[in-house]
Amino acid sequence: MTNEPAPPALRLASTGKILHGISVGEVLEVSTLADAQLIAGKDGLGRIVQRLNVMEVPDILAWVKPNELLLTTGYPLRNTPQSLDRLVADLDERGLSALAIKLGRYLDELPEVMVEQADRLAFPLILLPNDVGFDDILNQVLTDILNRQAAMLARTEEAHRALVQIVLAGGGLREVTAEVAGLLQVAVAAVDRSGRILATAGDPAQVARLREIHAAAADVTATSITPVFEADHHYTAVPVVAGGHHYGRIAAYSPHEPLGAGEIQILERAATVAALVITKQEAITAVESKYRADFLRDVLAGRGGARVTDRARAFGWDLERPMCVLVAEIDPDAVERPIQDRMVSAWQAAVRKHDPCGAVAGFSHEVVAVVGSSVDPVRLARDARSAVPDGTFSTGISRVAQDAGALPGAYGQALKAARVGRQLHGAGAIAHFDELGVYRLLSLVKDTGELHAFVKETLGPLAGDDDPDNADLRRTLQVLLETNLNVAETARRLHFHYNTLRYRISKLERMLGCFTQDPHLRLNLTLALHVLRMRGI
Repeated sequence: MTNEPAPPALRLASTGKILHGISVGEVLEVSTLADAQLIAGKDGLGRIVQRLNVMEVPDILAWVKPNELLLTTGYPLRNTPQSLDRLVADLDERGLSALAIKLGRYLDELPEVMVEQADRLAFPLILLPNDVGFDDILNQVLTDILNRQAAMLARTEEAHRALVQIVLAGGGLREVTAEVAGLLQVAVAAVDRSGRILATAGDPAQVARLREIHAAAADVTATSITPVFEADHHYTAVPVVAGGHHYGRIAAYSPHEPLGAGEIQILERAATVAALVITKQEAITAVESKYRADFLRDVLAGRGGARVTDRARAFGWDLERPMCVLVAEIDPDAVERPIQDRMVSAWQAAVRKHDPCGAVAGFSHEVVAVVGSSVDPVRLARDARSAVPDGTFSTGISRVAQDAGALPGAYGQALKAARVGRQLHGAGAIAHFDELGVYRLLSLVKDTGELHAFVKETLGPLAGDDDPDNADLRRTLQVLLETNLNVAETARRLHFHYNTLRYRISKLERMLGCFTQDPHLRLNLTLALHVLRMRGI
């Protein structure tokens, strides 16, 4: 055979689907094709051959299948040589791997346009020796394909057993990546759904290159179930999927040549085992989280027992110091389980950052954190909120509790601050209990009907928003009370003329009474306006 050595087969279709077989270049290396010549389509030697077919009828196109090596003597084309001009394009369009033909008996030569077309389409044209029978070619090539597939399956099964043994021995992602890196002699990384690398293994220089390609890869966070190929297929990432959930990817970087189908199969087995590791860890974490949540709930309810600080220490929590409690309560229009899960994760990360000895647990519709009094609670709450951009929750902050026994009271303060803060400022508010002022007292009134009646009796027609003029007058009243009836300052804030404001004050007193002279009426009016500010009442 006079053709040059074939480049390594990629074992990939253009769609990214992994193909199992041997390349056209490898087919040309079997002994029966030692004298075969590649006359066109050299750039297509990496095409994969999965099966063989013999062209015996003119309408062969109806019978061919993708990834076939088509053998022919040219007999079906002897009477229609003009069809050769279009044959290569038709075969390439149907996904065939190559065409091997015998010349001399039925066709003396191939048209130049056919050769040119094969080169343009990277479709290999092979000239077969006349003394080689098709049955010998079929036997050798099919045997080679089957032997390679058998060896690939054996290697994959061996790798699978080794990976499963890691799980049975209690290993994690670090051990899985190390095993795959050793089997394939490549750099390997386990990546979570967000694209964060959890574990790596392999040559340090190769791992560094893997990290670079991974950081630049467009689909590292994609949720598709197909492999991702980057950097001319030297970077390969297969998805980790279990129970319909996408947990991330197992990525590999091969510095010398792209991974073949067998190597990618081992990556896929590793991804399956990684899914087992992750789901097992999630199950353990879920049980631990439940115990943590139950214990913290007991502490906040005053049922922690005499050894509460010792039990807390077993969880890594320090409850023997001045502390404050934060409650993040999901806003009513965002009560969804995925948001709750992301909230818990966000608060756990934020507490680890600000106070590694702090306690955090998720309840039904809220997350509770107990941190040291030296922590900036507002900054902590903002960090947690920034990690959940698609979900809203309001956060309340308690006063400082000196010991674990004072935590139930602090929890009640934080919960009240979260709810009153939402009423005052809307969804996503962050409120401190000490900053609630009179609203803390108003929130103690359980009968909201009584509050509504008080507002209506005190403000009369100014209690509603139906009339824009009345709403405008209510705004004037509010600023007057805030400035302690300073007419000049009120006029400046509202951009009114002094005489205009005097007219408005006269109108307000006709509607509400002589509040400029009655301090008790001013107090009632102030309280009524505060009640109106409390949303949800």
